[in-house]
Amino acid sequence: MKSRDGGKLDRRDVLRVLGAGAGATTAVAGALSTSAKADSESNEEKRKARYKETDHVRAYYRVNRYPS
Repeated sequence: MKSRDGGKLDRRDVLRVLGAGAGATTAVAGALSTSAKADSESNEEKRKARYKETDHVRAYYRVNRYPS
């Protein structure tokens, strides 16, 4: 790889550029995924109860000796 002034780029410079690109890509992807999820739920769905104590949850509590 060549730099603008005709000299070679150090490998640290290459890694720095690649790291910055990966960070920017992650930030954009994270922003897009959170906005898509927020739009898919209505206000009623946001307020409903989500926790359900099923058989496997009760078994987890029993095995780990949580007080009942």
